[in-house]
Amino acid sequence: MSKTLVIGANGQIGKQLIKLLCADDNQVKAMIRDSQQAAYFQELGAETIIADLESPLPETAFEDCDKVVFTAGSGGKTGADKTILIDLWGAVKAIDMSKKHNIKQFVMVSARDAGNPETGTEAIKHYNICKHFADEYLLASGVPYTILRPGKLIDDKATGHISTQRTGEADKDVITRADVAACIHYCLNHTESINQIDELYNGNETIPQAFINSVSGRLG
Repeated sequence: MSKTLVIGANGQIGKQLIKLLCADDNQVKAMIRDSQQAAYFQELGAETIIADLESPLPETAFEDCDKVVFTAGSGGKTGADKTILIDLWGAVKAIDMSKKHNIKQFVMVSARDAGNPETGTEAIKHYNICKHFADEYLLASGVPYTILRPGKLIDDKATGHISTQRTGEADKDVITRADVAACIHYCLNHTESINQIDELYNGNETIPQAFINSVSGRLG
């Protein structure tokens, strides 16, 4: 059975995604930096791969996989240097390895303003720029992609309802990390999400309906 590699597995979104995947009996590889993090994923039934995005990625991480999720991030407390190394260069290395191993779907967890960093918050402009060029590299790679651009992340419980359209109101253009994990889970199981770019916010549509409407809107 083909496996899904989750890069950034120990992050808040990654942990919730792997829990969802394992609950559905998907074969999962969790890429983590520290062997002490392994027990959580192994108890869920996931295989663990110890690797650091700041170093060359091991071939074994991508072997027997047909899908890759990139939900790694340097975090808000690090400087621009780490953002470049993880969010941009780490993503580039993962995309190159995915192309080499003929990955059938690469799900990139990007950022709302990655499409045009000039429109985003000035304080995190460097982050949006890194996400922008990581997305562009994926688009140019030929690897089948799904790019998800969530709004401001919050830690509330999952709602199960989202929107792919921003309102322009800061207090509304947010989404729970749990709902982002659920969106990734949905996209990995529905081929219509391949070669799609969607923003993600909490909203009034069910996750399936929001993605169906998004695809229909593009085809229309």
